Amino acid sequence: MKLKPFRLERYFAQYEFTAPYLLCCSDCESLSVGDLLRLEQNAQEELSSLWLGYTEALGGPELRTEIASLYKNISAGQVLVHSGAEEAIFNFMNVALEAGDHIIVHTPYYQSLAEVARSIGAEVTEWKGNPDQAWELDLQFIADNVTDRTKVVVVNFPHNPTGYLPDAEFLHELSNLSDQLGFLVFSDEVYRGLEYDPAERLPSFAEINERAVSLGVMSKTYGLAGLRIGWVATRNKELLGKLAAFKDYTTICNSAPSEYLATLALRHRHTIVDRNMEIIRRNLGLLAPFFSRHQDFFVWQEPKAGPIAFPRYLGKSVDQFCDALVRHAGVLLLPGTLYGDEYDRFRIGFGRGNLAECLTRLEQFLVDYRRRKISEQMM
Repeated sequence: MKLKPFRLERYFAQYEFTAPYLLCCSDCESLSVGDLLRLEQNAQEELSSLWLGYTEALGGPELRTEIASLYKNISAGQVLVHSGAEEAIFNFMNVALEAGDHIIVHTPYYQSLAEVARSIGAEVTEWKGNPDQAWELDLQFIADNVTDRTKVVVVNFPHNPTGYLPDAEFLHELSNLSDQLGFLVFSDEVYRGLEYDPAERLPSFAEINERAVSLGVMSKTYGLAGLRIGWVATRNKELLGKLAAFKDYTTICNSAPSEYLATLALRHRHTIVDRNMEIIRRNLGLLAPFFSRHQDFFVWQEPKAGPIAFPRYLGKSVDQFCDALVRHAGVLLLPGTLYGDEYDRFRIGFGRGNLAECLTRLEQFLVDYRRRKISEQMM
Protein backbone atom coordinates (compact mmCIF):
# COMPACT_ATOMS: atom_id res chain seq x y z
CA MET A 1 0.00 0.00 0.00
CA LYS A 2 1.40 3.38 -1.06
CA LEU A 3 -0.63 6.42 0.01
CA LYS A 4 -0.11 9.78 -1.66
CA PRO A 5 0.40 12.81 0.62
CA PHE A 6 -2.90 14.08 2.05
CA ARG A 7 -2.91 17.49 0.37
CA LEU A 8 -5.52 19.11 2.60
CA GLU A 9 -3.93 17.89 5.82
CA ARG A 10 -0.45 18.92 4.67
CA TYR A 11 -1.84 22.39 3.95
CA PHE A 12 -3.31 22.60 7.43
CA ALA A 13 -0.07 21.35 8.95
CA GLN A 14 1.66 24.32 7.36
CA TYR A 15 -0.75 27.03 8.56
CA GLU A 16 -3.32 25.83 11.11
CA PHE A 17 -1.31 26.62 14.22
CA THR A 18 0.48 29.72 12.92
CA ALA A 19 -2.17 31.72 11.01
CA PRO A 20 -4.04 33.93 13.50
CA TYR A 21 -7.37 33.96 11.62
CA LEU A 22 -8.71 30.57 10.58
CA LEU A 23 -11.56 31.08 8.11
CA CYS A 24 -11.71 27.60 6.61
CA CYS A 25 -12.18 25.24 9.55
CA SER A 26 -14.62 22.42 8.94
CA ASP A 27 -15.64 21.93 12.57
CA CYS A 28 -17.79 23.87 15.00
CA GLU A 29 -16.67 25.90 18.01
CA SER A 30 -15.11 23.56 20.53
CA LEU A 31 -15.52 23.28 24.28
CA SER A 32 -13.07 22.89 27.13
CA VAL A 33 -12.98 19.83 29.37
CA GLY A 34 -14.39 22.07 32.09
CA ASP A 35 -17.28 23.09 29.85
CA LEU A 36 -18.21 19.45 29.35
CA LEU A 37 -17.85 18.49 33.00
CA ARG A 38 -20.15 21.31 34.07
CA LEU A 39 -22.95 19.68 32.08
CA GLU A 40 -23.44 17.11 34.87
CA GLN A 41 -23.16 17.51 38.62
CA ASN A 42 -20.88 14.53 39.35
CA ALA A 43 -18.89 14.48 36.12
CA GLN A 44 -15.71 15.94 37.63
CA GLU A 45 -15.58 13.23 40.28
CA GLU A 46 -16.37 10.49 37.77
CA LEU A 47 -13.56 11.61 35.45
CA SER A 48 -11.11 11.83 38.36
CA SER A 49 -11.87 8.25 39.38
CA LEU A 50 -11.77 6.87 35.82
CA TRP A 51 -9.68 3.73 35.47
CA LEU A 52 -6.98 4.22 32.80
CA GLY A 53 -6.65 0.65 31.62
CA TYR A 54 -7.60 -0.72 28.23
CA THR A 55 -11.11 -0.01 27.00
CA GLU A 56 -13.32 -2.42 25.07
CA ALA A 57 -12.21 -2.81 21.47
CA LEU A 58 -15.73 -2.21 20.17
CA GLY A 59 -16.07 0.93 22.31
CA GLY A 60 -17.47 1.30 25.80
CA PRO A 61 -21.04 0.02 26.26
CA GLU A 62 -22.31 3.40 27.53
CA LEU A 63 -20.76 5.23 24.60
CA ARG A 64 -22.16 2.80 22.05
CA THR A 65 -25.58 3.10 23.65
CA GLU A 66 -25.47 6.90 23.34
CA ILE A 67 -24.30 6.64 19.72
CA ALA A 68 -27.07 4.17 18.91
CA SER A 69 -29.61 6.65 20.30
CA LEU A 70 -28.71 8.96 17.38
CA TYR A 71 -30.34 6.47 15.03
CA LYS A 72 -33.59 4.60 14.55
CA ASN A 73 -33.44 0.79 14.52
CA ILE A 74 -29.69 0.72 15.32
CA SER A 75 -28.59 -0.98 18.52
CA ALA A 76 -25.42 -0.54 20.56
CA GLY A 77 -24.24 -3.88 19.21
CA GLN A 78 -24.32 -2.43 15.68
CA VAL A 79 -21.88 0.38 16.51
CA LEU A 80 -18.08 0.18 16.30
CA VAL A 81 -16.11 3.06 17.83
CA HIS A 82 -12.88 4.27 16.19
CA SER A 83 -10.21 6.86 16.80
CA GLY A 84 -11.82 9.61 14.76
CA ALA A 85 -13.49 9.28 11.37
CA GLU A 86 -10.19 8.82 9.55
CA GLU A 87 -9.49 5.44 11.13
CA ALA A 88 -13.02 4.30 10.32
CA ILE A 89 -12.58 5.28 6.65
CA PHE A 90 -9.20 3.55 6.44
CA ASN A 91 -10.46 0.36 8.05
CA PHE A 92 -13.65 0.19 5.99
CA MET A 93 -11.81 0.56 2.68
CA ASN A 94 -9.33 -2.16 3.62
CA VAL A 95 -12.10 -4.54 4.66
CA ALA A 96 -14.53 -3.85 1.81
CA LEU A 97 -12.12 -3.59 -1.13
CA GLU A 98 -9.44 -5.60 -2.89
CA ALA A 99 -7.14 -4.79 -5.79
CA GLY A 100 -9.14 -4.71 -9.01
CA ASP A 101 -12.41 -3.69 -7.35
CA HIS A 102 -14.30 -0.55 -8.41
CA ILE A 103 -15.62 2.26 -6.19
CA ILE A 104 -17.70 5.35 -7.01
CA VAL A 105 -17.11 8.43 -4.83
CA HIS A 106 -19.25 11.56 -4.41
CA THR A 107 -17.04 14.46 -5.59
CA PRO A 108 -15.53 16.81 -4.41
CA TYR A 109 -14.45 14.66 -1.48
CA TYR A 110 -12.29 14.43 1.60
CA GLN A 111 -9.20 12.84 0.11
CA SER A 112 -9.14 9.61 2.12
CA LEU A 113 -12.61 8.67 0.85
CA ALA A 114 -10.97 7.86 -2.49
CA GLU A 115 -7.21 7.73 -1.89
CA VAL A 116 -7.24 4.74 0.44
CA ALA A 117 -9.18 2.79 -2.19
CA ARG A 118 -6.64 3.75 -4.86
CA SER A 119 -3.77 2.64 -2.61
CA ILE A 120 -5.40 -0.79 -2.29
CA GLY A 121 -5.50 -1.05 -6.08
CA ALA A 122 -9.18 -0.29 -6.62
CA GLU A 123 -10.40 1.79 -9.55
CA VAL A 124 -12.07 5.05 -8.48
CA THR A 125 -14.81 6.80 -10.47
CA GLU A 126 -15.74 10.31 -9.39
CA TRP A 127 -19.47 11.13 -9.13
CA LYS A 128 -19.42 14.89 -9.48
CA GLY A 129 -21.99 17.27 -8.06
CA ASN A 130 -23.20 19.96 -10.45
CA PRO A 131 -22.17 23.43 -9.19
CA ASP A 132 -24.69 25.09 -11.50
CA GLN A 133 -27.53 23.18 -9.82
CA ALA A 134 -26.58 23.66 -6.15
CA TRP A 135 -24.18 20.67 -6.38
CA GLU A 136 -26.95 18.16 -7.13
CA LEU A 137 -26.04 14.59 -8.01
CA ASP A 138 -27.57 12.66 -10.91
CA LEU A 139 -28.60 9.12 -9.92
CA GLN A 140 -28.50 8.04 -13.56
CA PHE A 141 -24.72 8.30 -13.26
CA ILE A 142 -24.75 5.32 -10.89
CA ALA A 143 -26.80 3.17 -13.23
CA ASP A 144 -24.50 4.12 -16.11
CA ASN A 145 -21.21 3.51 -14.29
CA VAL A 146 -21.75 0.50 -12.04
CA THR A 147 -19.92 -2.62 -13.26
CA ASP A 148 -19.67 -6.16 -11.96
CA ARG A 149 -16.55 -4.98 -10.09
CA THR A 150 -18.32 -2.12 -8.26
CA LYS A 151 -18.22 -2.90 -4.55
CA VAL A 152 -18.88 0.50 -2.90
CA VAL A 153 -20.54 3.86 -3.56
CA VAL A 154 -19.42 6.63 -1.20
CA VAL A 155 -21.71 9.57 -0.41
CA ASN A 156 -21.36 12.49 1.97
CA PHE A 157 -24.50 14.27 3.22
CA PRO A 158 -24.46 17.04 4.40
CA HIS A 159 -21.57 17.53 2.03
CA ASN A 160 -18.04 18.75 2.67
CA PRO A 161 -17.20 21.27 1.25
CA THR A 162 -20.37 22.47 -0.52
CA GLY A 163 -23.11 22.04 2.11
CA TYR A 164 -25.23 20.12 -0.41
CA LEU A 165 -28.12 18.10 0.97
CA PRO A 166 -30.42 16.00 -1.22
CA ASP A 167 -33.98 15.05 -0.34
CA ALA A 168 -35.10 11.80 1.26
CA GLU A 169 -36.43 10.47 -2.05
CA PHE A 170 -32.91 10.63 -3.49
CA LEU A 171 -31.61 8.62 -0.54
CA HIS A 172 -34.23 5.91 -0.93
CA GLU A 173 -33.65 5.69 -4.68
CA LEU A 174 -29.92 5.23 -4.07
CA SER A 175 -30.71 2.55 -1.49
CA ASN A 176 -32.88 0.74 -4.04
CA LEU A 177 -30.03 0.88 -6.58
CA SER A 178 -27.72 -0.57 -3.95
CA ASP A 179 -30.06 -3.54 -3.48
CA GLN A 180 -30.63 -4.03 -7.20
CA LEU A 181 -27.01 -3.68 -8.35
CA GLY A 182 -25.26 -5.17 -5.33
CA PHE A 183 -22.92 -2.41 -4.17
CA LEU A 184 -22.50 -1.25 -0.57
CA VAL A 185 -23.12 2.38 0.39
CA PHE A 186 -20.59 4.03 2.68
CA SER A 187 -22.34 7.16 3.94
CA ASP A 188 -20.22 9.92 5.48
CA GLU A 189 -22.68 11.66 7.84
CA VAL A 190 -20.28 13.63 10.04
CA TYR A 191 -22.35 16.84 9.65
CA ARG A 192 -25.72 15.21 10.32
CA GLY A 193 -27.66 17.32 12.82
CA LEU A 194 -26.51 20.67 11.40
CA GLU A 195 -29.31 21.10 8.85
CA TYR A 196 -30.61 24.70 8.81
CA ASP A 197 -34.13 23.35 8.44
CA PRO A 198 -34.57 20.32 10.74
CA ALA A 199 -37.36 19.10 8.45
CA GLU A 200 -34.72 18.48 5.77
CA ARG A 201 -32.66 16.15 7.98
CA LEU A 202 -32.14 12.85 6.18
CA PRO A 203 -32.42 9.44 7.73
CA SER A 204 -29.10 7.77 8.28
CA PHE A 205 -28.26 5.40 5.46
CA ALA A 206 -27.76 2.57 7.96
CA GLU A 207 -31.37 3.09 9.04
CA ILE A 208 -32.82 2.54 5.58
CA ASN A 209 -30.41 -0.03 4.14
CA GLU A 210 -29.38 -3.17 6.03
CA ARG A 211 -26.02 -3.49 4.24
CA ALA A 212 -24.97 0.18 4.37
CA VAL A 213 -22.41 1.74 6.69
CA SER A 214 -22.92 5.19 8.26
CA LEU A 215 -19.96 7.22 9.51
CA GLY A 216 -20.15 9.61 12.47
CA VAL A 217 -17.66 11.56 14.57
CA MET A 218 -17.51 13.91 17.54
CA SER A 219 -15.43 16.46 15.59
CA LYS A 220 -17.87 18.26 13.31
CA THR A 221 -21.45 18.60 14.58
CA TYR A 222 -20.31 18.59 18.20
CA GLY A 223 -17.04 20.52 17.77
CA LEU A 224 -15.05 18.03 19.87
CA ALA A 225 -12.25 17.10 17.47
CA GLY A 226 -9.71 16.73 20.28
CA LEU A 227 -11.53 13.70 21.67
CA ARG A 228 -10.61 11.70 18.53
CA ILE A 229 -13.78 9.62 18.72
CA GLY A 230 -15.59 8.44 15.60
CA TRP A 231 -17.73 5.44 14.75
CA VAL A 232 -19.52 3.39 12.15
CA ALA A 233 -23.09 2.17 12.49
CA THR A 234 -24.35 -0.71 10.40
CA ARG A 235 -26.83 -3.59 10.45
CA ASN A 236 -24.43 -5.54 8.23
CA LYS A 237 -23.33 -8.14 10.81
CA GLU A 238 -20.72 -9.83 8.64
CA LEU A 239 -19.06 -6.58 7.66
CA LEU A 240 -19.13 -5.27 11.24
CA GLY A 241 -17.32 -8.39 12.41
CA LYS A 242 -14.62 -7.94 9.78
CA LEU A 243 -14.21 -4.27 10.73
CA ALA A 244 -13.82 -5.17 14.40
CA ALA A 245 -11.16 -7.75 13.55
CA PHE A 246 -9.27 -5.30 11.31
CA LYS A 247 -9.25 -2.69 14.09
CA ASP A 248 -7.02 -5.09 16.06
CA TYR A 249 -4.26 -4.00 13.69
CA THR A 250 -4.84 -0.26 14.01
CA THR A 251 -5.80 1.29 17.36
CA ILE A 252 -7.21 -1.85 19.07
CA CYS A 253 -9.17 0.34 21.51
CA ASN A 254 -9.79 4.00 22.28
CA SER A 255 -8.75 6.46 24.99
CA ALA A 256 -10.75 5.96 28.20
CA PRO A 257 -10.98 9.72 29.02
CA SER A 258 -12.08 10.45 25.44
CA GLU A 259 -14.77 7.79 25.59
CA TYR A 260 -16.05 9.13 28.90
CA LEU A 261 -16.15 12.73 27.65
CA ALA A 262 -17.78 11.72 24.36
CA THR A 263 -20.47 9.81 26.26
CA LEU A 264 -21.07 12.84 28.45
CA ALA A 265 -21.28 15.14 25.42
CA LEU A 266 -23.75 12.89 23.61
CA ARG A 267 -26.01 12.78 26.66
CA HIS A 268 -26.16 16.58 26.37
CA ARG A 269 -25.94 16.75 22.59
CA HIS A 270 -28.99 18.97 22.19
CA THR A 271 -27.40 21.70 24.31
CA ILE A 272 -24.15 21.48 22.32
CA VAL A 273 -25.77 21.34 18.89
CA ASP A 274 -28.18 24.18 19.69
CA ARG A 275 -25.21 26.36 20.64
CA ASN A 276 -23.37 25.45 17.45
CA MET A 277 -26.43 26.09 15.28
CA GLU A 278 -26.81 29.51 16.89
CA ILE A 279 -23.23 30.33 15.90
CA ILE A 280 -23.77 29.06 12.35
CA ARG A 281 -26.97 31.04 11.86
CA ARG A 282 -25.42 34.20 13.23
CA ASN A 283 -22.41 33.80 10.94
CA LEU A 284 -24.56 33.12 7.88
CA GLY A 285 -26.18 36.47 8.60
CA LEU A 286 -22.74 38.07 8.24
CA LEU A 287 -21.63 36.13 5.19
CA ALA A 288 -24.56 37.00 2.92
CA PRO A 289 -24.00 40.78 3.05
CA PHE A 290 -20.22 40.32 2.90
CA PHE A 291 -20.40 38.40 -0.36
CA SER A 292 -23.01 40.82 -1.67
CA ARG A 293 -20.52 43.65 -1.16
CA HIS A 294 -17.78 41.80 -3.03
CA GLN A 295 -19.47 40.33 -6.08
CA ASP A 296 -16.51 41.42 -8.20
CA PHE A 297 -14.39 38.86 -6.33
CA PHE A 298 -16.72 36.03 -5.35
CA VAL A 299 -19.85 34.05 -6.20
CA TRP A 300 -21.68 33.00 -3.03
CA GLN A 301 -24.04 30.04 -2.86
CA GLU A 302 -25.53 29.46 0.57
CA PRO A 303 -25.40 25.82 1.67
CA LYS A 304 -28.29 23.85 3.17
CA ALA A 305 -26.43 22.42 6.14
CA GLY A 306 -23.16 22.42 8.03
CA PRO A 307 -20.52 25.02 8.93
CA ILE A 308 -18.76 25.21 5.54
CA ALA A 309 -19.39 26.45 2.02
CA PHE A 310 -17.52 26.50 -1.31
CA PRO A 311 -17.70 29.99 -2.90
CA ARG A 312 -16.25 30.63 -6.34
CA TYR A 313 -13.27 32.97 -6.74
CA LEU A 314 -13.44 35.19 -9.84
CA GLY A 315 -9.77 36.22 -9.97
CA LYS A 316 -6.88 34.67 -11.84
CA SER A 317 -5.74 32.03 -9.37
CA VAL A 318 -7.42 30.87 -6.19
CA ASP A 319 -4.09 29.42 -5.01
CA GLN A 320 -2.35 32.76 -5.35
CA PHE A 321 -5.27 34.52 -3.69
CA CYS A 322 -5.24 32.23 -0.65
CA ASP A 323 -1.46 32.44 -0.42
CA ALA A 324 -1.47 36.24 -0.51
CA LEU A 325 -4.32 36.39 2.00
CA VAL A 326 -2.57 34.31 4.64
CA ARG A 327 0.78 36.06 4.14
CA HIS A 328 -0.53 39.63 4.12
CA ALA A 329 -3.54 39.39 6.43
CA GLY A 330 -3.02 36.20 8.43
CA VAL A 331 -6.38 34.85 7.21
CA LEU A 332 -6.47 31.20 6.19
CA LEU A 333 -8.86 29.99 3.48
CA LEU A 334 -8.63 26.58 1.87
CA PRO A 335 -8.08 26.70 -1.91
CA GLY A 336 -10.45 24.47 -3.84
CA THR A 337 -7.54 23.00 -5.80
CA LEU A 338 -6.85 20.82 -2.75
CA TYR A 339 -10.07 18.99 -3.72
CA GLY A 340 -9.17 18.95 -7.41
CA ASP A 341 -7.31 21.15 -9.84
CA GLU A 342 -10.53 22.16 -11.61
CA TYR A 343 -12.06 23.98 -8.62
CA ASP A 344 -11.65 27.77 -8.82
CA ARG A 345 -13.19 27.96 -5.35
CA PHE A 346 -12.26 27.99 -1.70
CA ARG A 347 -13.68 26.45 1.45
CA ILE A 348 -14.90 28.91 4.03
CA GLY A 349 -15.77 27.78 7.55
CA PHE A 350 -18.31 29.56 9.72
CA GLY A 351 -18.88 27.29 12.70
CA ARG A 352 -16.64 29.24 15.05
CA GLY A 353 -17.26 32.32 17.13
CA ASN A 354 -14.63 34.66 15.65
CA LEU A 355 -15.98 34.86 12.11
CA ALA A 356 -16.72 38.59 12.34
CA GLU A 357 -13.10 39.32 13.18
CA CYS A 358 -11.86 37.09 10.36
CA LEU A 359 -14.19 38.76 7.86
CA THR A 360 -12.97 42.19 8.92
CA ARG A 361 -9.40 41.15 8.13
CA LEU A 362 -10.46 39.64 4.81
CA GLU A 363 -12.41 42.76 3.88
CA GLN A 364 -9.45 45.01 4.64
CA PHE A 365 -7.29 42.79 2.45
CA LEU A 366 -9.74 43.29 -0.44
CA VAL A 367 -9.80 47.05 0.17
CA ASP A 368 -6.01 47.14 0.07
CA TYR A 369 -6.03 45.23 -3.20
CA ARG A 370 -8.46 47.68 -4.77
CA ARG A 371 -6.18 50.49 -3.70
CA ARG A 372 -3.30 48.61 -5.39
CA LYS A 373 -1.48 48.07 -2.10
CA ILE A 374 -1.34 44.39 -2.94
CA SER A 375 0.18 43.32 -6.25
CA GLU A 376 -2.24 42.19 -8.92
CA GLN A 377 0.09 39.28 -9.65
CA MET A 378 -0.73 37.87 -6.21
CA MET A 379 -4.44 37.62 -6.99
